[in-house]
Amino acid sequence: MGRSQSFDTTTVVQAARDVFWDQGLEGASLPDLERATGLNRSSLYHAFGSKRGLFDAAVDDYLDAVIRPRLRVLVTAAQEGATPPEAGAAVVTYFDGLADAVGQLPADSPRRGCLLVDCATGPAGHDEALRAVVDAYRAELTDALSGALRAATPALADEVVAQRARMLLSLLLGALALARVNQDEATAMLRTARDQAAEWVSRDA
Repeated sequence: MGRSQSFDTTTVVQAARDVFWDQGLEGASLPDLERATGLNRSSLYHAFGSKRGLFDAAVDDYLDAVIRPRLRVLVTAAQEGATPPEAGAAVVTYFDGLADAVGQLPADSPRRGCLLVDCATGPAGHDEALRAVVDAYRAELTDALSGALRAATPALADEVVAQRARMLLSLLLGALALARVNQDEATAMLRTARDQAAEWVSRDA
């Protein structure tokens, strides 16, 4: 008979997620993961197959519990027939909320920056599966931004909307990459993205 599981998977995955978020896939050691989750490596391997299996579960949780709830304001604006002013306000709300979250984190928080942005500058460069995950994340962010911008400025050509979404995404990803070393500047970059979006919407809606 197989061993019965005596722990809550979500709790374990989220504890591991914060270790990976803080230290990265390659930096997180098994002892670190054992301490954070309260499980020994035998239990972790039995439940997740490998350290990489635990990391993959942590990434899924990161997307579902951290990223997508924050993106919902953009996705809703694009899908539910919001007026241009409402959609424009959604973009401003998104960047304001993210700037507040980044700026208010304690300096020693494991949740600084972005788990997947850090992967993009590290192991994703030589890991095809992880590269695909990071690029899908980029595409999801782009789609959310471009959808809300399109709803906010319906008269603009698609290529202009796409260019603006790419510019906002560049500020967003740059801010998340910088958040580990300079929270003030990361927050300022997110406020700059907010102000730029607000200017576009005010001018072109």
